[in-house]
Amino acid sequence: MQYKRRTAREVVMKALYALELSNDSLEHIIDTILKPALKKEPELLQFAEKLFLFTVRDIRQMDKIISEFADNWDIKRIAVLDKSILRMALVEIVNFGDIPTKVTINEAIEIAKTYSTPKSGKFINGILDAASAKLEKEGLITKTMAGITDIPFKKTN
Repeated sequence: MQYKRRTAREVVMKALYALELSNDSLEHIIDTILKPALKKEPELLQFAEKLFLFTVRDIRQMDKIISEFADNWDIKRIAVLDKSILRMALVEIVNFGDIPTKVTINEAIEIAKTYSTPKSGKFINGILDAASAKLEKEGLITKTMAGITDIPFKKTN
């Protein structure tokens, strides 16, 4: 499922990129990008639509978070693809309680390595690591199903 979710995330990234450049309606983006790419996988399409719509809904909030951790970078100067990946990953971290934060960050890094610049993976990793630590400290991240790496070790007698 994880590999398939990466495909859905890549399609969402493309949809966010298209939205940023075209200002087409959300319905048009969903009908022309998300649905054709994921029509044979209803569960993935549902995941992609939710991730896309939540990201669009929360763009301003995510941009504030990105700006806080993008040292010496004005949000307007960040590459559109990198910004789309960051927005999408932050929305997933905050709103998708069943996906471990570390999985989301790793997926964002891999997508950036594939679609953006050679330095994008490190840039995205730095922002997402710092932002997720702050969001977790503030109690804004609630995970219902922890990944193996998110389960604290507890010694039992």
